[in-house]
Amino acid sequence: MFYSKKLKKIKGIQHCFFSRKGGYSAGLYKYLNCGRGSKDNKNNIKKNLNLVSRKMKVKSKNLILMHQTHSNKVFEIKKKDFKSKIYADAMLTRNKGLALGVVTADCVPILLYDKKSKFIGCIHAGWKGAISNIIKNTISRINKIEPNSKIYASIGPCIGKKNYEVDNDFFDKFILKSPQNKKYFTKKNKTKKLFNLRLFVADKLAEQKVRFDHVNYDTFDEKNKFFSYRRSKILNQSDYGRCISAISLV
Repeated sequence: MFYSKKLKKIKGIQHCFFSRKGGYSAGLYKYLNCGRGSKDNKNNIKKNLNLVSRKMKVKSKNLILMHQTHSNKVFEIKKKDFKSKIYADAMLTRNKGLALGVVTADCVPILLYDKKSKFIGCIHAGWKGAISNIIKNTISRINKIEPNSKIYASIGPCIGKKNYEVDNDFFDKFILKSPQNKKYFTKKNKTKKLFNLRLFVADKLAEQKVRFDHVNYDTFDEKNKFFSYRRSKILNQSDYGRCISAISLV
């Protein structure tokens, strides 16, 4: 389990970037696989999520996860007894007793808190969501309600630049958005580049005047700590687990 130094200092919230350690799954998914979209035993996933709920000090039914679609959609939870499925890549709430969770396996998990409005939130920032303004949309949603927001965020474990190899088509998508995006890429060879997703996401938070820190681990490198989609593909594995990051209002 890993924590943000900034968020840790704030009274009234609980948060955690969970590693893959400490759960009930086996094989490709050992141990704390929280990916309901994986092919893992569903009972093991349920037990893993129950464990996370206990650590977050909420009821199991109050650990809320999204159906993540690599979109720029933000969902605000207003009801305490919320039960509907959420198709989005960011969630916000001011309800106490709920924990908001985001699952990742190389993409960036972001946890946030606004001291003014008392919103907590989580963001799933893969490259598709990040380039299509999932971060801006999330912060804008808070700012509409609280124009004088004072938002603190933490960027969690994700794939590091040295392991994020992309092709020229990928590079072109970012350059079409803005020529300034060139700074997030380093040339590897004629056909491949390395992409700094963490820095791209950090700059998007900075653009929105968000104060943030990093829980800086490379999910690809740290195979004993984190699941990695890209690592599983390179190893020709049939599937992969997902780590969870969560935040709640006490």
